[in-house]
Amino acid sequence: MRVTIVGTGYVGLVTGCCLADAGHDVICVDNNRAKVAEMKRGQSPIFEPGLAEMMKSNIEHGRLSFTTDLSKAVSIAEAIFLALPTPPQDDGSADLSAVISVAKQLGKIMPQSYCVVINKSTVPVGTAEAVKQAISASAKTDFDVVSNPEFLREGHAVQDFMEPERVVIGVSSKKAEAVMTKLYEAFVDYDRPLYVTDTATAELAKYAANTFLVTKVSFMNEMANLAEFMNADIDMLRQIIGSDSRIGHKFLHPGIGCGGSCFPKDIRALDHMAKQHDYDFKLLTSAIAVNNQQQRLLVNKLSDHFNGDLKGKIFTLWGLAFKPHTDDIREAPALTIIDELVKAGAKVKAYDPEAADNVRAIYKDNKSVEILDDKYDVLKDSEALIVATEWPEFIESDLTQIKALLQKPVVFDGRNIWHNPQMKKAGFSYYSVGRRPVVQ
Repeated sequence: MRVTIVGTGYVGLVTGCCLADAGHDVICVDNNRAKVAEMKRGQSPIFEPGLAEMMKSNIEHGRLSFTTDLSKAVSIAEAIFLALPTPPQDDGSADLSAVISVAKQLGKIMPQSYCVVINKSTVPVGTAEAVKQAISASAKTDFDVVSNPEFLREGHAVQDFMEPERVVIGVSSKKAEAVMTKLYEAFVDYDRPLYVTDTATAELAKYAANTFLVTKVSFMNEMANLAEFMNADIDMLRQIIGSDSRIGHKFLHPGIGCGGSCFPKDIRALDHMAKQHDYDFKLLTSAIAVNNQQQRLLVNKLSDHFNGDLKGKIFTLWGLAFKPHTDDIREAPALTIIDELVKAGAKVKAYDPEAADNVRAIYKDNKSVEILDDKYDVLKDSEALIVATEWPEFIESDLTQIKALLQKPVVFDGRNIWHNPQMKKAGFSYYSVGRRPVVQ
């Protein structure tokens, strides 16, 4: 099929590359000329395992191309994906200005033959109808608007697209259903179902899934905080309740809260939608409060350890991305930690294997924040090490070397990558999440 992707962020670029890899002819459109030039050279603007290789291969085979010319890209398209940013506004609602703006442009340049316009962005209920109206104001040809939410995990996005647990399409006609079924034919089977529903249900599905996962994480963080007071073993507790098939092991790891492009934004958007309908979504409100509280947990532990005096002290932060295997720092707990420490008068030296440049751009004029390129060099002169992202290379680090480089052998582990007996034996004072601290 001839497919156009409008927007080349995480969702748009992954969608375009994976559809091309399945044999479709894909054109990706973006209004950032420098970014398009970079992608034409086969260089991915984002770090996502497997994406750069897939991108280069499909460019070479002529199935994938990039342009800034929206009109040219949609002129013969059978399917047009809108993969545009929907950032949160001050009230928590999703900002649909980019989506509606492009929809209005599409109305003037739609293909001569029937096509489907597919909302791939995470958008509130009613957006499919709003997009249809925006296009219809100028369009002279037949089209349908489809809701097709993404369920991609950053760091696993290529795998998730190629081997999805499910594909959801919200349609308003059999004609649109037929196009979408053909489009996803290579990706679904008995074990990877295609769910066909109305647009409202499809639009709500992504918000429901993400809110449930945040609620699950928040519950475990609350249990971890309680277990720490009771001197209970949170790691064993997690295994015990996770072995219940009704609960499962995933998203039961206590930590310093959720970040990224989806979870915080989506739960606030659903909270806003609930308020619009005068519904008090108590569980959701609590999950948001717990997540906000948890992002400040390590700073509170640091403050307690240093008797409330952080001024002038230097701390090392390992991990800047909101999770491993990505360079995405959107709403990353690490940024909250940096800001809180700087506000308290401390200095921060940080390292991340992929997200360093993104954070440098934010703090380039802040002399209290320094981003280095070696995980051991960054430890020198520091009072303590803080772990904010569970990169595998951190777990495999040499504890003896860490101890030798730090001013004092103190670690604040926000992801529980090490264990109390291990750190006690190595001579560290060790603070983690949901466990009694080890104090040497």
